[in-house]
Amino acid sequence: QVQLVESGGGLVQAGDSLRVSCAASGRSSSSYNMAWFRQAPGKGRDFVAAISWSGSRTSYADSVKGRFFIARDNTKNTVFLQMNSLKPEDTAVYYCAARPRDSGMARSGYDYWGQGTQVTVSS
Repeated sequence: QVQLVESGGGLVQAGDSLRVSCAASGRSSSSYNMAWFRQAPGKGRDFVAAISWSGSRTSYADSVKGRFFIARDNTKNTVFLQMNSLKPEDTAVYYCAARPRDSGMARSGYDYWGQGTQVTVSS
């Protein structure tokens, strides 16, 4: 199993940048494909970005493509989400998720979840 802990959320203004991190423990993060999801108040949890276990492949939701970038450092068991040109509609709790390496990279079907970190973008 793997435990995931997000950090780096906060309050920023529209147009600002922010980087959130996800630290994995228990098993090496290289054993997992990783992803970020977000949940805005009163809405469901939506896919944001995913990265393969090696970091060689990434996938993004259309709403963040070109503004957000996912990366990982397996030597530090950490996954990052760099968020640029933030908009008020990006306000949400951001969750890190993991699924086994052999299951492939995907936009759903993740087995392990962190507790989330709040990102608030003011206009």
